[in-house]
Amino acid sequence: MQTFVIIPALNEAACIGDVVRETLRQNVARVIVVDNGSTDETARVAREAGAVVIAERRRGYGYACAAGVRAARDADVLVFMDADGSFLSTELPRLLEPLEKNYADLVLGSRVLGSIAKGAMPPQQKFGNAFTAFLVRAMYNFSLTDLGPYRAVRRELVDALQMQEMTYGYPTEMIVKAARAHARIVEAPVSYHARRGGKSKVSGTLRGTILAGYRILAIVLRCAMPLLQSAPASKRSPRHEYR
Repeated sequence: MQTFVIIPALNEAACIGDVVRETLRQNVARVIVVDNGSTDETARVAREAGAVVIAERRRGYGYACAAGVRAARDADVLVFMDADGSFLSTELPRLLEPLEKNYADLVLGSRVLGSIAKGAMPPQQKFGNAFTAFLVRAMYNFSLTDLGPYRAVRRELVDALQMQEMTYGYPTEMIVKAARAHARIVEAPVSYHARRGGKSKVSGTLRGTILAGYRILAIVLRCAMPLLQSAPASKRSPRHEYR
Protein backbone atom coordinates (compact mmCIF):
# COMPACT_ATOMS: atom_id res chain seq x y z
CA MET A 1 0.00 0.00 0.00
CA GLN A 2 1.13 3.53 -0.76
CA THR A 3 0.76 5.20 2.65
CA PHE A 4 0.91 8.95 3.17
CA VAL A 5 0.88 10.49 6.66
CA ILE A 6 -0.93 13.82 7.07
CA ILE A 7 0.07 16.00 10.04
CA PRO A 8 -1.88 19.25 10.59
CA ALA A 9 0.32 21.71 12.47
CA LEU A 10 -0.11 25.12 14.05
CA ASN A 11 2.87 26.57 15.93
CA GLU A 12 4.49 23.20 16.65
CA ALA A 13 8.12 24.07 15.88
CA ALA A 14 9.25 22.64 19.22
CA CYS A 15 8.27 19.07 18.34
CA ILE A 16 7.35 18.75 14.65
CA GLY A 17 10.91 17.90 13.57
CA ASP A 18 11.15 14.83 15.81
CA VAL A 19 7.63 13.72 14.85
CA VAL A 20 8.46 13.89 11.14
CA ARG A 21 11.78 12.08 11.47
CA GLU A 22 10.28 9.30 13.58
CA THR A 23 7.38 8.87 11.16
CA LEU A 24 9.65 8.66 8.13
CA ARG A 25 11.38 5.69 9.74
CA GLN A 26 8.14 3.74 9.37
CA ASN A 27 6.88 2.07 6.21
CA VAL A 28 5.36 5.19 4.67
CA ALA A 29 5.82 6.78 1.27
CA ARG A 30 5.51 10.41 2.36
CA VAL A 31 4.85 12.68 5.32
CA ILE A 32 2.79 15.77 4.54
CA VAL A 33 2.80 18.55 7.13
CA VAL A 34 0.01 21.07 6.65
CA ASP A 35 1.04 24.41 8.13
CA ASN A 36 -2.24 25.93 9.31
CA GLY A 37 -1.02 29.50 9.64
CA SER A 38 1.87 29.10 12.06
CA THR A 39 3.69 32.21 13.29
CA ASP A 40 6.79 30.23 14.34
CA GLU A 41 9.25 28.06 12.41
CA THR A 42 6.96 25.03 12.06
CA ALA A 43 7.14 24.93 8.25
CA ARG A 44 10.93 25.29 8.08
CA VAL A 45 11.59 22.71 10.79
CA ALA A 46 9.21 20.20 9.20
CA ARG A 47 10.74 20.67 5.74
CA GLU A 48 14.28 20.23 7.05
CA ALA A 49 13.17 17.04 8.80
CA GLY A 50 12.06 15.57 5.47
CA ALA A 51 8.36 16.38 5.23
CA VAL A 52 6.49 17.78 2.26
CA VAL A 53 5.08 21.04 3.64
CA ILE A 54 1.99 22.73 2.28
CA ALA A 55 0.18 25.79 3.58
CA GLU A 56 -3.50 26.11 4.49
CA ARG A 57 -4.13 29.63 5.75
CA ARG A 58 -7.77 29.05 6.65
CA ARG A 59 -7.64 28.23 10.34
CA GLY A 60 -9.30 24.99 11.33
CA TYR A 61 -8.26 21.39 11.88
CA GLY A 62 -10.65 20.21 9.18
CA TYR A 63 -9.28 22.68 6.64
CA ALA A 64 -5.77 21.40 7.35
CA CYS A 65 -6.82 17.75 7.01
CA ALA A 66 -8.68 18.45 3.77
CA ALA A 67 -5.64 20.22 2.34
CA GLY A 68 -3.50 17.22 3.22
CA VAL A 69 -5.95 14.86 1.52
CA ARG A 70 -5.85 16.95 -1.65
CA ALA A 71 -2.04 16.87 -1.61
CA ALA A 72 -1.97 13.08 -1.18
CA ARG A 73 -3.34 12.30 -4.62
CA ASP A 74 -1.25 9.16 -5.12
CA ALA A 75 -1.99 7.57 -1.75
CA ASP A 76 -3.83 4.30 -1.22
CA VAL A 77 -3.99 4.84 2.54
CA LEU A 78 -4.04 8.06 4.53
CA VAL A 79 -2.82 8.27 8.11
CA PHE A 80 -3.78 11.26 10.25
CA MET A 81 -1.48 12.08 13.16
CA ASP A 82 -1.11 15.02 15.56
CA ALA A 83 1.98 17.20 15.37
CA ASP A 84 2.64 17.44 19.10
CA GLY A 85 4.20 14.00 19.66
CA SER A 86 1.35 12.76 21.84
CA PHE A 87 0.97 9.71 19.56
CA LEU A 88 3.82 7.38 18.65
CA SER A 89 4.67 6.73 15.02
CA THR A 90 6.22 3.42 16.11
CA GLU A 91 2.66 2.20 16.70
CA LEU A 92 1.65 2.94 13.12
CA PRO A 93 1.87 -0.77 12.09
CA ARG A 94 -1.03 -1.48 14.44
CA LEU A 95 -3.21 0.86 12.38
CA LEU A 96 -2.03 -0.40 9.00
CA GLU A 97 -2.30 -4.14 9.62
CA PRO A 98 -6.14 -4.36 9.37
CA LEU A 99 -5.99 -2.49 6.05
CA GLU A 100 -3.16 -4.65 4.73
CA LYS A 101 -5.08 -7.80 5.64
CA ASN A 102 -8.25 -6.30 4.14
CA TYR A 103 -10.63 -6.60 7.06
CA ALA A 104 -11.04 -2.86 7.62
CA ASP A 105 -11.52 0.38 5.73
CA LEU A 106 -11.00 2.73 8.67
CA VAL A 107 -8.76 1.91 11.64
CA LEU A 108 -9.07 4.12 14.70
CA GLY A 109 -6.29 4.38 17.24
CA SER A 110 -7.95 3.83 20.61
CA ARG A 111 -6.33 5.36 23.66
CA VAL A 112 -8.89 3.60 25.81
CA LEU A 113 -7.85 0.16 24.55
CA GLY A 114 -4.22 1.23 24.81
CA SER A 115 -2.96 3.59 27.50
CA ILE A 116 -3.11 7.25 28.52
CA ALA A 117 -0.12 8.71 30.34
CA LYS A 118 -0.84 10.53 33.58
CA GLY A 119 -1.78 14.14 32.87
CA ALA A 120 -1.91 13.70 29.09
CA MET A 121 -5.69 14.12 28.87
CA PRO A 122 -7.64 16.46 31.19
CA PRO A 123 -10.77 15.06 32.93
CA GLN A 124 -13.22 17.13 30.88
CA GLN A 125 -11.73 15.77 27.67
CA LYS A 126 -11.94 12.19 28.94
CA PHE A 127 -15.59 12.67 29.85
CA GLY A 128 -16.53 14.29 26.55
CA ASN A 129 -14.72 11.62 24.58
CA ALA A 130 -16.40 8.76 26.48
CA PHE A 131 -19.86 10.33 26.26
CA THR A 132 -19.66 10.98 22.52
CA ALA A 133 -18.29 7.48 21.87
CA PHE A 134 -21.28 6.11 23.78
CA LEU A 135 -23.69 8.09 21.60
CA VAL A 136 -22.07 6.88 18.39
CA ARG A 137 -22.11 3.27 19.63
CA ALA A 138 -25.79 3.52 20.46
CA MET A 139 -26.71 5.07 17.12
CA TYR A 140 -24.65 2.88 14.83
CA ASN A 141 -24.32 -0.37 16.77
CA PHE A 142 -20.59 -0.98 16.42
CA SER A 143 -17.73 -1.15 18.88
CA LEU A 144 -16.21 2.27 19.59
CA THR A 145 -14.22 3.36 22.63
CA ASP A 146 -12.42 6.49 21.44
CA LEU A 147 -12.80 9.38 18.98
CA GLY A 148 -9.06 9.99 18.78
CA PRO A 149 -7.55 11.60 15.67
CA TYR A 150 -4.77 9.01 15.13
CA ARG A 151 -6.15 6.79 12.37
CA ALA A 152 -5.54 5.08 9.03
CA VAL A 153 -8.15 5.09 6.28
CA ARG A 154 -8.44 4.02 2.67
CA ARG A 155 -8.20 6.98 0.33
CA GLU A 156 -11.25 5.85 -1.63
CA LEU A 157 -13.36 5.91 1.53
CA VAL A 158 -12.34 9.47 2.37
CA ASP A 159 -13.29 10.54 -1.15
CA ALA A 160 -16.66 8.80 -0.87
CA LEU A 161 -17.50 10.44 2.47
CA GLN A 162 -17.39 13.98 1.02
CA MET A 163 -16.14 15.51 4.26
CA GLN A 164 -17.57 18.94 5.10
CA GLU A 165 -16.60 19.70 8.69
CA MET A 166 -13.66 22.09 8.69
CA THR A 167 -13.10 22.61 12.43
CA TYR A 168 -12.49 20.39 15.48
CA GLY A 169 -15.14 17.92 14.38
CA TYR A 170 -13.40 16.54 11.28
CA PRO A 171 -12.35 13.24 12.94
CA THR A 172 -15.83 12.69 14.36
CA GLU A 173 -17.53 13.42 11.05
CA MET A 174 -15.30 10.83 9.42
CA ILE A 175 -16.35 8.18 11.95
CA VAL A 176 -20.09 8.78 11.80
CA LYS A 177 -20.17 9.11 8.01
CA ALA A 178 -18.12 5.93 7.63
CA ALA A 179 -20.50 4.13 9.98
CA ARG A 180 -23.51 5.43 8.08
CA ALA A 181 -21.91 4.20 4.83
CA HIS A 182 -21.44 0.76 6.43
CA ALA A 183 -17.67 0.85 6.00
CA ARG A 184 -15.62 -1.65 7.99
CA ILE A 185 -14.39 0.16 11.11
CA VAL A 186 -12.06 -1.37 13.68
CA GLU A 187 -10.02 -0.04 16.58
CA ALA A 188 -6.38 -0.68 17.42
CA PRO A 189 -4.79 0.09 20.81
CA VAL A 190 -2.42 3.04 20.90
CA SER A 191 -0.71 4.94 23.68
CA TYR A 192 -1.23 8.63 24.41
CA HIS A 193 1.38 10.90 25.94
CA ALA A 194 1.77 14.48 27.09
CA ARG A 195 2.60 16.80 24.22
CA ARG A 196 6.33 17.37 23.74
CA GLY A 197 6.09 21.14 23.50
CA GLY A 198 3.79 24.08 22.94
CA LYS A 199 0.18 24.35 24.03
CA SER A 200 -2.91 22.43 22.93
CA LYS A 201 -5.26 24.40 20.69
CA VAL A 202 -8.27 22.51 22.09
CA SER A 203 -7.80 20.97 25.54
CA GLY A 204 -5.27 23.61 26.59
CA THR A 205 -8.09 25.96 27.56
CA LEU A 206 -11.56 25.43 29.06
CA ARG A 207 -13.10 27.53 26.27
CA GLY A 208 -11.42 25.41 23.61
CA THR A 209 -12.61 22.19 25.25
CA ILE A 210 -16.20 23.43 25.49
CA LEU A 211 -16.29 24.67 21.90
CA ALA A 212 -14.80 21.43 20.60
CA GLY A 213 -17.25 19.34 22.62
CA TYR A 214 -20.21 21.35 21.38
CA ARG A 215 -19.10 21.08 17.78
CA ILE A 216 -18.49 17.34 18.01
CA LEU A 217 -21.90 16.65 19.56
CA ALA A 218 -23.59 18.78 16.90
CA ILE A 219 -21.89 16.76 14.16
CA VAL A 220 -22.94 13.43 15.69
CA LEU A 221 -26.57 14.54 15.91
CA ARG A 222 -26.60 16.13 12.46
CA CYS A 223 -25.14 13.06 10.78
CA ALA A 224 -27.56 10.84 12.68
CA MET A 225 -30.67 12.46 11.18
CA PRO A 226 -30.70 10.34 7.98
CA LEU A 227 -30.21 7.24 10.12
CA LEU A 228 -33.20 8.05 12.32
CA GLN A 229 -35.35 8.37 9.21
CA SER A 230 -34.14 5.10 7.63
CA ALA A 231 -34.84 1.42 8.21
CA PRO A 232 -33.76 -0.40 11.40
CA ALA A 233 -30.12 -1.49 11.54
CA SER A 234 -31.08 -5.12 10.93
CA LYS A 235 -32.56 -4.20 7.56
CA ARG A 236 -29.75 -2.03 6.30
CA SER A 237 -27.45 -2.98 3.46
CA PRO A 238 -24.31 -4.95 4.34
CA ARG A 239 -21.07 -3.19 5.17
CA HIS A 240 -18.81 -1.95 2.39
CA GLU A 241 -21.81 -0.19 0.88
CA TYR A 242 -19.70 2.87 0.08
CA ARG A 243 -18.02 1.00 -2.77
